[in-house]
Amino acid sequence: MHPQIVRDGPGNCPICGMALEPRTIEATETANPELADMWRRLVASILPTLALLAFAMAEMLGWLPFHWLNWLELVIATPVVVWAGAPFFHRGWASVRNRSLNMFTLIALGVGVAYAFSVVATLAPGLFPATFRNQSGVVGVYFEPAAVIVTLVLVGQVLELRARAQTGSALRALLNLQPKRAHRVEHGVERDVPLADVLVGDLLRVRPGESVPVDGVITEGSSAVDESMVTGESLPLEKGPGDEVTGGTVNQTGGFLMQAQRVGNDTLLAGIVRLVGEAQRSRAPVQGLADKVSSVFVPSVVAAAALTFVVWAFVGPEPRLAHALVNAVSVLIIACPCALGLATPMSVMVGTGRGARAGVLFRNAEALERLERVDTLLVDKTGTLTEGRPMLTRLVTLGLKSEDDVLRLAAAVESASEHPLAGAVVKAARDRKLSVPSVTRFQSITGRGATGEVDGSNVTVGNRALFEERGISTAAADTVASPLRAEGQTVLFVAANSAVVGVLAVADPVKGSAPEALRELAAEGLQVMMLTGDGRATAEAVARKLSIIAFEAEVLPARKADVVKRLQREGHIVGMAGDGVNDAPALAEADVGIAMGTGTDVAMENAGVTLVKGDLWALVRARRLSRATMRNIRENLFFAFAYNLLGVPIAAGVL
Repeated sequence: MHPQIVRDGPGNCPICGMALEPRTIEATETANPELADMWRRLVASILPTLALLAFAMAEMLGWLPFHWLNWLELVIATPVVVWAGAPFFHRGWASVRNRSLNMFTLIALGVGVAYAFSVVATLAPGLFPATFRNQSGVVGVYFEPAAVIVTLVLVGQVLELRARAQTGSALRALLNLQPKRAHRVEHGVERDVPLADVLVGDLLRVRPGESVPVDGVITEGSSAVDESMVTGESLPLEKGPGDEVTGGTVNQTGGFLMQAQRVGNDTLLAGIVRLVGEAQRSRAPVQGLADKVSSVFVPSVVAAAALTFVVWAFVGPEPRLAHALVNAVSVLIIACPCALGLATPMSVMVGTGRGARAGVLFRNAEALERLERVDTLLVDKTGTLTEGRPMLTRLVTLGLKSEDDVLRLAAAVESASEHPLAGAVVKAARDRKLSVPSVTRFQSITGRGATGEVDGSNVTVGNRALFEERGISTAAADTVASPLRAEGQTVLFVAANSAVVGVLAVADPVKGSAPEALRELAAEGLQVMMLTGDGRATAEAVARKLSIIAFEAEVLPARKADVVKRLQREGHIVGMAGDGVNDAPALAEADVGIAMGTGTDVAMENAGVTLVKGDLWALVRARRLSRATMRNIRENLFFAFAYNLLGVPIAAGVL
């Protein structure tokens, strides 16, 4: 439970005495040796402990003779205390040796004192004064409490170890998504190979109903792919040539060929498991409170037990020493620093595991805690609020040519260009499954557009500056182009033989989930501000579409970090969401950096939270998960404090 403790093999933490957690999660659940050992000791302790309880009840009712009952209890209780309780004595001694008193210090003291007193009382009763004897002249023993305490602590250990094992089930479920073998295609021949033998660049076939073996890109075929276990998105996504697929996702309807791009520990799934494992071993800032309390808790309890013994021994009713011993041991036993120690880490482990299933990765427990307190969210536009790639959004024809004809001509010219806007036009033609003719006499004019000869026509595609330069009038198209520009879209004119035949609008479209996600975040009290390097007209259009009031346009990367610092100086807890290299300084500067999983690696390395799908709706889920986890931690700490504050005085005999 203390991540700074690292060992080569299984063992106990020298600070808190609890079992060490493995640093990596295996796909196959392996046997937990400590759980098996604790379960074996618990099973062996149950019947003897029940027998001791029965004897205690019979003794109270006078059904059993006293002169040999102590010997019978000694025989029954010794295996329970000495063998079943041995791990607790070892941990208790280790806590003293390491000068790190913990729960097992109290258990070892309480059980040890009760058992040792009882053994001496049974073997040498003459050593005790008359005040320790009952009406039959027999010294009262405490074998039954010692055995019951050991058994109950064993029950708690078994339940705790099972709960801790279950926190890895979410990660294990993710790891098991990957198939054990892949269908590799070499020179037209397909054969099955172990997943470990798949290399970058291999051509793999994925059949309907199978899991995608590794991360890659589809080269042939199409299908609907269920990515819910990785991204949290319930609806399958249509995938075709050029689309990326993630290892572990499930192919549903059609088969396809894919080229492997990331294999082994480089896959997204392996990265998720690695990141979540690190987060589960980290410590949230709120854990500092529990640590401070725990550092003084055990010495205080020991002091309280000593004070209890003294008070009862001098001013308590007869038999004073008997009452003093019972109450002092009760104080040692009832105090529970375990609850303080588990309150935070168990919640963090479960919270980060649940987040991984929902497509939300927390780098550490600090990010999980801080996200709840964020009151101002800065959002980069490109790739975060928008898709991050230009797309053809409108096509308006002028003259006698159809939409398909205009798009074919434009795509033919743009197919020879490397400009992002050209790529959007070509992709739109491919999506419509149009046959794009070849272009000759192609010429690219930097910053304006391109020209070429297509099917015997001189075709020009570009902005107004290019058309004015070529003497082509755009008067008839301006009435269409003006409102599109007002919406922040880039307008391209298309002309055939010096006559404008169409208007294309290209823009970076807003992500479908962004409007609803922003409304939810605003409803939760977050102030949302958009940052973008685009011009003010484009920024205004996007902000208006998403109902964002505060935004800053033409923001350089360094200035994004300055905006974060300014808001922090004003007293805000700032979250920054972005996806690009230019967002990395602001992500690192923010109280909580939030990276889109579809963005660059450097952005994710500087962020505390990664949204696997790059979907802002996942941020809503992340914030709710943070709030639920922190609420659970606070409830755990409250009841842990309340239990100990009430339990110790009651055990001391206040009532």
